[in-house]
Amino acid sequence: MTDLPADEQTFLKDLVKSARQKHHHVKWTDRDGSERVTVLSQPEVVRVATIAHRLGISKPELLRQAAHIPVTKPPAPPAAGP
Repeated sequence: MTDLPADEQTFLKDLVKSARQKHHHVKWTDRDGSERVTVLSQPEVVRVATIAHRLGISKPELLRQAAHIPVTKPPAPPAAGP
C-alpha cells in the first residue's frame, strides 16, 4: 500500500475510519411521499438533533422540512471583458 499516492492513502484511511464509526439512521418522508433513510455520522446527528431541538421538532420532521429548501445554483462567474 505504500506505493499509492499520499492522497489515495489518506482517502482510504478516512474511509476505513468512517466505516468504524457508529452511524445513525433517520427514517423520514420526502416531499414526494417516499420513505427515506438518511445515514448520519456522529457529528452530523449531533448537529441535526441540535437544530431539531431548537426548532421544537423531531429529526425526521427536520429532514422532511429541509427537503423543501430550494436548491440554488452558484452565481455564474463574471464574463471576461476585452
